[in-house]
Amino acid sequence: MKVGRFRTLFASALALAFASSLQASFADEWHTTSSLIGPSKYGDNFQRYDYVNPDAPKGGTYNSVVTGTFDSFNPYIVQGAPAAGFAEFGGGLLYDTLMDQATDEGSVSHPLVAEAYKYPSDYSSATYRLNPQAKWHDGQPITPEDVIWSFQVLKANSPMYNRYFENVTEAVAVSDQEVEFHFNQKGNRELPKILGDLVVLPKHWWEGTDASGKKRDITRPTLEPPLGSAAYKIASFKPGSEIVWQRVPDYWGAKLPVKIGRENFDTQRFTYILDDNAAWQAFTKGGLQDIKPENSSRRWATFYNFPAIKAGDVIKKEFKTTSPEPMQAFMLNQRRPLFQDRLVREALTYPFDFETMNRTLFYGYNTRTTSYFQGTELASSGLPHGKELEILEKYRDKLPPELFTQEFRLPVYDSPQAERKYLKQAVALFAQAGWVIKGGKMVDAKTGAPFKFEILGAADTDQVISSPWIANLRKIGVDATLRIIDPTQYINRRNNFDYDVIIGQLGQSESPGNEQRDFWSSKAADTPGSRNYSGIKNPVVDALVDRIIFATDRDELVATTQALDRVLLWNYYVVPQYYRAVVWLAYWNKFDMPEKQPAYRGADIDSWWIDPEKEKALASKYKSVN
Repeated sequence: MKVGRFRTLFASALALAFASSLQASFADEWHTTSSLIGPSKYGDNFQRYDYVNPDAPKGGTYNSVVTGTFDSFNPYIVQGAPAAGFAEFGGGLLYDTLMDQATDEGSVSHPLVAEAYKYPSDYSSATYRLNPQAKWHDGQPITPEDVIWSFQVLKANSPMYNRYFENVTEAVAVSDQEVEFHFNQKGNRELPKILGDLVVLPKHWWEGTDASGKKRDITRPTLEPPLGSAAYKIASFKPGSEIVWQRVPDYWGAKLPVKIGRENFDTQRFTYILDDNAAWQAFTKGGLQDIKPENSSRRWATFYNFPAIKAGDVIKKEFKTTSPEPMQAFMLNQRRPLFQDRLVREALTYPFDFETMNRTLFYGYNTRTTSYFQGTELASSGLPHGKELEILEKYRDKLPPELFTQEFRLPVYDSPQAERKYLKQAVALFAQAGWVIKGGKMVDAKTGAPFKFEILGAADTDQVISSPWIANLRKIGVDATLRIIDPTQYINRRNNFDYDVIIGQLGQSESPGNEQRDFWSSKAADTPGSRNYSGIKNPVVDALVDRIIFATDRDELVATTQALDRVLLWNYYVVPQYYRAVVWLAYWNKFDMPEKQPAYRGADIDSWWIDPEKEKALASKYKSVN
């Protein structure tokens, strides 16, 4: 056995042993830092992140560009396009959550609105104790009533929170500073911890009236700046085109460990631009976008040669990440009859030529995605064995037989003959599903209806990704097209599952749990706004998701997640694309940052700060730079 492999197994065993003892020791005791996998490197006495500059200066304006438009300051409902700075999950710039997810460790959270939490050994409830210093921007304290109201309205109106907290039945105040959450099932080991992700909203504000005397409604979009509790508040906005956030000078949480050395910009300005090309031009000229996260391999390799780059005034930097990689893929919407046959979905996988795309379009930067849990021990591999096989055997008669006898492999275009080989396999699979080629078109053998679908996109990069697949599909008579629409329209259509195929991305943690319902469950398939983009309704998937949520230990969680991964892959719900284990950032040289950045996330821009002398120098050199 290789030394590295031995160390991995040994580390996993230690983590498993720790997790079991940790959960037992946590029961009925107040704790601050929470972890689902192993001990936080900070222990239970977290003082600040080890990479931040605790003396980072505050000040300056951080400018960003957003494509599209916005029409709402309420991100927790399906209707409307929320403005930049808001988040559909979490608090964004405006609201604090009970706990704050760690920037440098996976599945770890630290205190924010809540200073501690506890739960019984049977995981039947969880109690959070609020920080008595926590307050809203109007000076009123954050109370258990705010937490209870927030839980109720989010579960009623947000598909994401509804699925996440499905097993939480109620929240009740047990003291002036404590809220207890009750669960309808025992043994959900993740649930006590992830209740810390609950965003807390101001009950008194939302139940009040606006300047005109009209009662506010949390179930509807609004452009009235809401009351918040976090480090920023809305300073000004122009509907649909700009929103400016101002740092709150007396923010109650500024000295909390998770905030020390972070959130250093006095102002954050988001300017809306119609399309990606215009946004790129704005970045190269300066003033509207200070930091550009780059997703395009072509642009990263060839476009960064404009004058400011050559002068050293714009810096390109790569930050490596250690977090799990997301599943980026063509999501095939099974709500459309066209994609309900597994053979058809498998056939659509073969014309995707990743290797040629990576060589000719992506400059070799990308790696093929082969798992929904890429980069973790949760990813399936080889043939099922051990605990995973034992789990899958219970569903053998409902699973593809080859799942048990063949290693899952995606096509590899590694020779000139590969295209002919894989397109031929695709045609054979279509034939098994009742489709034939007539007159150069793939048609239903019985009705003569053509096999035709549309890929819905929202950015120019979607065309780069889609075009080679479309071209290969047309070689076997499949009529695939791409339609690019504006981001707001795209969000609305995606939320209502109004598409044939979209390019989607699903991120995972190292400790999957309740969020899996929102990704894969039959119930989520019928719920607008859920992330079950492929419309999966599979009783085996539902059963495995529940088993993940109620796993009794890490060993069972890993084996069950590997089983889920394998079942998802063999049902070909998506056509996997690729990933990069790095974050690419280009930024105008007005920032300073800690020498060390969190490897888990790659980069924490909240830990950067603006150097006023650098900013002044840029402003004098480039008139468009603020």
